[in-house]
Amino acid sequence: MFLSIFDIFKVGIGPSSSHTNGPMIAASMFLQSLKTASDLSLDTRSISRITCTLHGSLAFTGKGHSTDKAILYGMAGLTPENFDPDRIVKIKNELSQNDYISVNGFSSVRFCPESDIIFDYGPALKQHANGMIFRVFDADGNLCGSKTFFSIGGGFVKSELELGITKEALNSKEIPYPFSTAEEMIQLASANNISISKMKKDNELVFITQDELNTGITKIWADMKKSIQDGLHTDGILPGGLKLRRRAKALYKSLNSEKGLNSTAPHVVNDWIALYAMAVNEENAAGGKIVTAPTNGAAGVIPATLMYYLEHVPNSDPNKIHDFLLTAAAIGGILKSNASISGAEVGCQGEVGSAAAMAAAGLCSVLGGSAAQIENAAEIALEHHLGMTCDPIKGLVQAPCIERNGLGAIKAVSAASLALRGDGIHLVSLDACIKTMFETGKDMMVKYKETSQGGLAVNVIEC
Repeated sequence: MFLSIFDIFKVGIGPSSSHTNGPMIAASMFLQSLKTASDLSLDTRSISRITCTLHGSLAFTGKGHSTDKAILYGMAGLTPENFDPDRIVKIKNELSQNDYISVNGFSSVRFCPESDIIFDYGPALKQHANGMIFRVFDADGNLCGSKTFFSIGGGFVKSELELGITKEALNSKEIPYPFSTAEEMIQLASANNISISKMKKDNELVFITQDELNTGITKIWADMKKSIQDGLHTDGILPGGLKLRRRAKALYKSLNSEKGLNSTAPHVVNDWIALYAMAVNEENAAGGKIVTAPTNGAAGVIPATLMYYLEHVPNSDPNKIHDFLLTAAAIGGILKSNASISGAEVGCQGEVGSAAAMAAAGLCSVLGGSAAQIENAAEIALEHHLGMTCDPIKGLVQAPCIERNGLGAIKAVSAASLALRGDGIHLVSLDACIKTMFETGKDMMVKYKETSQGGLAVNVIEC
């Protein structure tokens, strides 16, 4: 299955791609299906009420991830792409005056989040841990229709029908370098004497123009860089009730004060790497604008690794930014197609682990690594995240998530460096590691998969 770089990297609103952006998108998709009456066979004039029931991880950590707000904003017509803070103020004003909002496109339908968003704390829907069911009722309270959506990670949303479509059915166009596994990727690169980034680029150009690709990738990095800069210059307390202080600004000031000192230890570069990642994830935790990479919860790893290359590697070349991101996206597509990037499905190994693998591959690429070395770098990074649980305290994407991104970026840099010291030949393949990650995630107890029912979420006293 071909996944574009713009599927892997897309603008998102914090704090979560699967729990905030996904539900907002799902609400928008549901309203669109109502307007077209495409699969509900419904006379829209009879609609009096719409409800949304959240299941599984969306229910257990929905409050901390602002899932309820995301559904509300989606009902008001907002998506991550058109997200407008000024519009949010108007929505909140309407809600404070009336206890409801008018549903976008259905002025006679009132949506009250207190009664129309339902948190179901029972077992998750069998198809996926992040399920939500939208229902419509007439004026007499009779159920007129329903539709189920799943937020499957990274802002990807599928209806119940779409979730059952096979990978083969999704391949509508032929691409010059088709690969769905790391082994196929390496074989194609070797047979054609071509880099992974060039293969990914040529595949993208089947769907869009060269100018569109260049403009899009340039914007991805601009948005990533802005999230770093915003995080470096903002302090205060993060929302949500943990009273967690933003640390990036103070850390940035401290590290800048040590620049040029002969006594600075070499390992301090790790603090810079962690700083860049933490800056992004503090922005995410505050509900700011970031780039899913491949998720919001893991959004800091790839920008931090790329910023490390640009700011700390001698003779780094800004012209290689596109190669970095194209290579990272190629690995992300393999991960998404063969496993999962959803913390609710496989734990944080699927989020920060995947991001670290992608970042390691991207860095190895711009440092001159071969296809085999790039695959090795991605494998090392992912292997040493295997088994990592997702246990956010109070359901917030703050602790351990913010620091975890910093350590994920450090691992990515180390993995790329180790791979470059070798010849690409190694024991565990990336494909085997991805398979193991997915199987480990399936075996993982539900309480460790973004439900905040285990791990740090129950062992740290809330202040």
